[in-house]
Amino acid sequence: MKSCLVVDDSRVVRKVARRIAEDLGFSCIEAEDGKQAYEACQKSMPDAILLDWNMPVMSGIEFLEKLRQMEGGSYPKVVFCTTENNVAHIKRALQAGANEYIMKPFDSEIIENKFRQVGLIEG
Repeated sequence: MKSCLVVDDSRVVRKVARRIAEDLGFSCIEAEDGKQAYEACQKSMPDAILLDWNMPVMSGIEFLEKLRQMEGGSYPKVVFCTTENNVAHIKRALQAGANEYIMKPFDSEIIENKFRQVGLIEG
């Protein structure tokens, strides 16, 4: 079974994203900031990461930059899920190694389509 790390400082957003990913056949773990996400990746590298941008302790972009420098850190497919919608933010996320970018609010269809686009699910 593929694994998904859901990283967001909002408990509600984590629960919604987790439910969507689990319905798509992923096992999920959650982190409420980039530091917790980084520590989770040190223990076990996930297949997919749904990542928020604005979080306390360590932002999503800081986490992504650190992740991509870790051993095995180039492996996970990272999909930013954020309210940041200006071109500069999107460009920075993609340059830092994000595979895709979706806007909040999102739904199961949007996440399923993005996971399909990055090769996490078939069909």
